[in-house]
Amino acid sequence: MQNTVLVLGGTGEARRLAARLAPLREAGTRVVSSLAGRVADPLLPEGEVRVGGFGGVDGLAGWLLANDVTAVVDATHPFASTVSGNAARATARLGLPLLVLRRPGWREEPGDRWTWVGSLPEAAAALPGLGERVFLTTGRGDVAVFADSPLWFLARSVDAPEPPVPRRFHVVLDRGPFTVDGELALLREHAIDVVVTKDSGGAMTAAKLTAARHLGLPVVIVRRPPLPDGADVVETVDEVVRRLIPDSGGA
Repeated sequence: MQNTVLVLGGTGEARRLAARLAPLREAGTRVVSSLAGRVADPLLPEGEVRVGGFGGVDGLAGWLLANDVTAVVDATHPFASTVSGNAARATARLGLPLLVLRRPGWREEPGDRWTWVGSLPEAAAALPGLGERVFLTTGRGDVAVFADSPLWFLARSVDAPEPPVPRRFHVVLDRGPFTVDGELALLREHAIDVVVTKDSGGAMTAAKLTAARHLGLPVVIVRRPPLPDGADVVETVDEVVRRLIPDSGGA
């Protein structure tokens, strides 16, 4: 069986990486992008794609063995801690190399009014006193954390959240990238006075932070979960390409 590189994806970086690994495919290496399947209509990367979970650490380790995987790239969302943990444990068990591709987190700029918290429940607890109308951009799976809040919420996600949701709640179905002008218009249209988000990093969804700064709005930001111990972390697709295709120079 041919050698296989597994890319745990679901991010823009993972899609760009799949396209950049075309030389590996042309040389006979199988490149598989794996998506969790949580979005009904995902943006698919180039090349072979599998959708769905592996069944925990044991299931992933079994798949890696059965498919002659020689390297794994964890290019999942910075908050996909379960997948990242499973990948770290499965590759360590088998002695396989694991690269973790993580875009840098966001950094405060002059004029920002950020409150950092360690979890979504802490974000919910921080809202009273900061505002009455909340722009919630933490993902549809996290809306339930705010279900008991008396505040008004505008949530944005690719697919509609499932109950429970806050009693005073409106949802906008949309997918980034977003523009500063578009975010300013959205915040003004709904009279938003506080923003809640995760430290996802990257440019696709950073416009809301610029818009909040422009309007002087407070932003509650959830810190990223820690990476697995000993993770081999890189910040760019170029660096992953250099590691996997040494002759490429990252180009």
